[in-house]
Amino acid sequence: MSGQAGRYQRSMSGLFGALLVSLLVIGGYVGFRALNRDELDVRPEPIELAEAVTVGEQAGARPTYPDPLPKGWTATSFDTGSPDAPAWGLGLNTREGAYVGVRREDAELDQLLETYVDKAPEEGRTVRLGGELAGRWQTWTDAGGDSAYGRKVGQDWLLVYGSAPSRDLRRVVESLTEKVTPPTPAP
Repeated sequence: MSGQAGRYQRSMSGLFGALLVSLLVIGGYVGFRALNRDELDVRPEPIELAEAVTVGEQAGARPTYPDPLPKGWTATSFDTGSPDAPAWGLGLNTREGAYVGVRREDAELDQLLETYVDKAPEEGRTVRLGGELAGRWQTWTDAGGDSAYGRKVGQDWLLVYGSAPSRDLRRVVESLTEKVTPPTPAP
């Protein structure tokens, strides 16, 4: 016997072959898992709208929200801006899972549209809508299917926007309130 350890032949084609086999095994495993997995139902955690309104008022924001919240909808998020620049933001999900946002802020309209709708939304027509905040609302759409309604309320711009159908956005606009009493619970 010789004193040398056993050796095997190394080649580039052997390396590529081993790499290809490894990738096929990994790809097969990922494909198998994808085919045998139940669809994930990822939904945001609901928040209590009455509590959000109270926190917004305490932070100096002007909470503007739909009252009552449409049946089957959930409030999913809110924000109150910063102490030196109070603002109000409310996120809602429709029964079908589409998103509706309400934003009230003392900011430039172009900045709000760029942040919440699109960098260059297409301006639509002005419409007259009813409700507590009845009046003329400007409309916008983007290429991705989002739309928005907006109008000036005092010093603030009020924007209702999202991926939900336009009829749902109008429904929110027409049910908006600024009252400081807790909102009516969803039916």
